[in-house]
Amino acid sequence: MQQTPQQQAMLAMLDRAPMGWPHYWIFLLSTGGTMLGGVSVFTLGVAMPLLVQSFAIDAAMQGLLGAALLAGAVPGAALGGALADRFGRKPLMLIDTVVMIVGALIAAFAGDATLLAFGLFVFGVGVGIDYPVSSSYVAEWMPAAARSRVMVATITFQAVGFMVAAALTAAILGFVDAAYAWRGFMAMLVALPLLFLLGRLAMRESPRWLMGQGRNRAAADAIGAVITADRAQLAALGDASAGAVHLVAKTPEEVKKRGIAALFGSAYRRRTALACVPWFLMDIASYGIGLFTPMLLADLHFSSARSGVVAADFSDIRGTSLIDVFLVVGFLAAFWVIPRYGHLRPQVLGFLGMTIGMLVLVAALWSSGPAHPAVAAIFAGFILFNLAMNVGPHSTTFALPAELFPTQLRGAGSGFASAAAKVGAALGAFFLPVVKAEYGLSAVLVLVAVVSLAGALVTAVLVEELGGAKSLEARHAPDVGDASGGSPA
Repeated sequence: MQQTPQQQAMLAMLDRAPMGWPHYWIFLLSTGGTMLGGVSVFTLGVAMPLLVQSFAIDAAMQGLLGAALLAGAVPGAALGGALADRFGRKPLMLIDTVVMIVGALIAAFAGDATLLAFGLFVFGVGVGIDYPVSSSYVAEWMPAAARSRVMVATITFQAVGFMVAAALTAAILGFVDAAYAWRGFMAMLVALPLLFLLGRLAMRESPRWLMGQGRNRAAADAIGAVITADRAQLAALGDASAGAVHLVAKTPEEVKKRGIAALFGSAYRRRTALACVPWFLMDIASYGIGLFTPMLLADLHFSSARSGVVAADFSDIRGTSLIDVFLVVGFLAAFWVIPRYGHLRPQVLGFLGMTIGMLVLVAALWSSGPAHPAVAAIFAGFILFNLAMNVGPHSTTFALPAELFPTQLRGAGSGFASAAAKVGAALGAFFLPVVKAEYGLSAVLVLVAVVSLAGALVTAVLVEELGGAKSLEARHAPDVGDASGGSPA
């Protein structure tokens, strides 16, 4: 460990501060990527029937459009997290909103499906950048007692994004009763990141990142702008630390010498696998099902009473919104579950619940058939899947990387994990509609059940004890993870 007593004192003030309005403002501004990711996924799912009519696209192109949005997040997350470790959290949080705006503009004015896919890819790059940067930023600012709940709340805004998108897309369809209403959806994806960009201009840089760069006086000033404290005392602490670089890691010298490569060294490679593999599997399941829920409902004839593509789209929005309400319910349950039981047990049980939810859907289809679906059982399967996912892996996989890695690796580690997750998301979005076209809806549901079960098994195998430490820094003491025990993170 390399830290001065003054740096320890500043971080203690940050960790022990009560939640104030500046903390809530930091949290809200940090939800941009997760909320806009949810908005974009829901919007594309609702737009897909309109796009099929406008561009006469086949199942492969439908999969490509969904994959483009998610594939863009892969380089975005991988590069964004590493760049945030080098240049700071705030600059990248501004850049990613600009990238989203540019991508949405390209999509809104696209004249064919290829250009639309490119615009969605660019938008996805911006979302991908935001995921690791915002999670690092929130973890580094929040008081220790509130950190777990605020991390869950940040990813909860993906579900809030679904609700926002449902309301806005329904409103747009109410005014534009035509297949080209999807252009209004894309315009919505321009306006929302613009609002976040304006709000983020006044954000303060993460004090933990500043201290990791030896900018201790700037860190003290940032802390003083957010928490109630003696500004003169903070300034004195910052000045006394001078240019000392704050570095707390299991192997500080390895982090200093190897940089990002330390993620795959002996000290952190197990944590890297724990951050990446379950999130990869979770996103195959969650994005594949979430992106195509409106189309799955349409295939189950829930919109058959309405005539025309726009009228049917209204029905699919309502059915999808009813299911997505339980995303929020699951996240609300996670506020209580994760601080009480940690990250890893809810992750394992959540994956198992997702598996059961998909098997309920399969049983409902096999027992009743798509021509006469067992509506209650089908909705029960979707609801169980969403509840289990958000109480468990959807919340925990987002929050874990920020706690698994030290400040100098936090962005890169979170970015690498997020990139792995988006690879899974893109694979799910691309292959699930192809599997559905070739082998039917039941094959999709069975595949998602298998992937969910794999997530539970992988988490159980890779589980690592992080101790019950509240401080981010205490999680990286050399003895953390040893046989001394502790509760799982």
